[in-house]
Amino acid sequence: MIFEPGQVITRRYLRGRWCTWVQPMRVVSDDTHGLLLWHPAGSDFARLVDADGNTQHEITLDQMRDPKLTILTWQEYDILVLMPPAAAYSVWWFFRDGVFAGWYVNLEEPYVRRPDGVDTTDLVLDLVVTPQRQWEWKDTDEFAERIGNPLYFDRATADAARAEGERLIKLIETGEFPFDGTYTDFVPDLHWAPLRLSPNFEATTVPTS
Repeated sequence: MIFEPGQVITRRYLRGRWCTWVQPMRVVSDDTHGLLLWHPAGSDFARLVDADGNTQHEITLDQMRDPKLTILTWQEYDILVLMPPAAAYSVWWFFRDGVFAGWYVNLEEPYVRRPDGVDTTDLVLDLVVTPQRQWEWKDTDEFAERIGNPLYFDRATADAARAEGERLIKLIETGEFPFDGTYTDFVPDLHWAPLRLSPNFEATTVPTS
């Protein structure tokens, strides 16, 4: 199941029986290096928000009251996202007004393809990297608090996620791919407009297993 350049797919996060994140993405390429996707500022995305306005950053999913996917607008940065095959992470290139503004490493389960997109599970812990390759961990407190929650991950999974992050830190510090300048000059097709979720997008967000 190979996606075609220019095709619009959805990138989803799943957790238990919930879909927690939906983002329409434009396919740049899909090959042995991975799935490369584009999402410009001004595009739609949807995240799980509960009746009190909480997201999973504030409380765990099992504590959320009547959570629903809520459509929001992606702000400020265009992003280029690389999802390498069988990798427990994705790498994001951030651009502001066409200028590269840094990388973001999202630790996540290896993605699974479906006919109209890809699914993964977010592992909470992330890395933020400046254009000068200065890095810092992100969401460390949230990550630690989720360990042992059946909806999130056990200690072994958490340790593996941190180890993968530490492996990527070595690539950051030595300037190896994907932190070697590749894609930092990326220019999207001028005809690629901001992306919209379809009116019935929620009908496709229930996991099938």
